[in-house]
Amino acid sequence: MEAFILMKELRSNLDQEVQYLPKETGLSLIESTQENGNGVSAKCRDARVEDLWSLTSFFGYSTQTFVLAVNLLDRFIAMMKVQPRYLACISIGCLHIAARVTEEECNVSSSHELIRISQCKFTVSDLSRMEKIISEKLNFQLKAVTALTFLHLYHAIALSHTSNRKDVLNLDKLEAQLKACLCRIVFSKAKPSVLALSLLMLEIEALQSADLLEIGQRIQTHLKISKADLARWRGLVGQCMREYSSPECAKPDHKKLVWIVSRRTAQNLHSSYRSVPELPTIPEGAWDESESEDSSEDLSSGEESLSSSLGSDAEGPYFPPNFRSRAHRQ
Repeated sequence: MEAFILMKELRSNLDQEVQYLPKETGLSLIESTQENGNGVSAKCRDARVEDLWSLTSFFGYSTQTFVLAVNLLDRFIAMMKVQPRYLACISIGCLHIAARVTEEECNVSSSHELIRISQCKFTVSDLSRMEKIISEKLNFQLKAVTALTFLHLYHAIALSHTSNRKDVLNLDKLEAQLKACLCRIVFSKAKPSVLALSLLMLEIEALQSADLLEIGQRIQTHLKISKADLARWRGLVGQCMREYSSPECAKPDHKKLVWIVSRRTAQNLHSSYRSVPELPTIPEGAWDESESEDSSEDLSSGEESLSSSLGSDAEGPYFPPNFRSRAHRQ
């Protein structure tokens, strides 16, 4: 019964996915644009998406927020002629819209905080106006059927057939691989259902599971995805994964974020430190071990709050390499 409901939901999303695809002609135009030209180039777009990945992890947003932000970005720039200098504002606007759609209200960062952390040179009012333009141009269709939608459904269908595969198909790994793919504009041309199935089939191939392979083939038949179409995108996904896993691909630094403060701020910090009165010595016999642990936690929480806000991607093999340099600039 559960599998039947999932298959029905799968078919429903398949019928809707075409409504949320970026215009392929617009994506092709971006791919053909020179890097120093008047329009947005593929390299410029990909760099902005990597920045969105970094910000998503920094603010603790979900994969759904990142994937939706990329979808909004691609749909917008594929239909509008955008100058490169506005791309930062557009991408941050898409992230802010996506966060408001998918995240709990209490977890959505303010416009001011997004601008400050991203180090962009526009104002809160600029961002607000841009978000209004994006929403209007997309006809307020701010919820979308994405590759993540299908990836979750495929994963649920695979698990519904047996309970002993929960530790085999790693959804977190599949999501990380999807995010890596979305950092390349070519994958925005793929139908979400096909891109998600390509990721799933590659993982099944790596696991060498005959049972899971049969499930994947049933999904392919149910959705009427051609062998040629699946083979093409599976090949591109495999190439992307190999490049991300290669030694040439820069890996993020696992060190904690370091704040660089100005000389004036440093002087103020030093002067305030000197103004703290000296505390009396604690008698040796009065030290309680449980209180020591609590004190230690309180002291470290302020220092580590920023680094602890990073998502699990910061420790994975598919985290954008530019996060290291961005982190140290904060």
